[in-house]
Amino acid sequence: MFNYWFVLFIAVITEILWALSLKWIHHQPGIWPIAASVLLTATNMTLLSFAMRGIPAGVAYAVWTGLGAVGVAIFSAMVFGDHLNNGQIASMALVILGVVGMKLSTG
Repeated sequence: MFNYWFVLFIAVITEILWALSLKWIHHQPGIWPIAASVLLTATNMTLLSFAMRGIPAGVAYAVWTGLGAVGVAIFSAMVFGDHLNNGQIASMALVILGVVGMKLSTG
């Protein structure tokens, strides 16, 4: 049996990379950052739609957007120097708890 959760995990990674690529375009304008963003968009959507074959759409989307948002915030702080305050960090912890709850209640 194919592991749709693994595909969703890869989709989350591409979602994070895609969002970061948009910021990269502003820092390094040019054809390659734009091409990377377009490629990541296509890959991201394809992986998410494939994961939804074996995971309910609402669960897959909630996990994808939740972990994507947390990942973008963390990596944007690391790569681009964006600031995270205590309230944002606490909120990200709540999102992660929600994602774990979605996974555990889905199977």
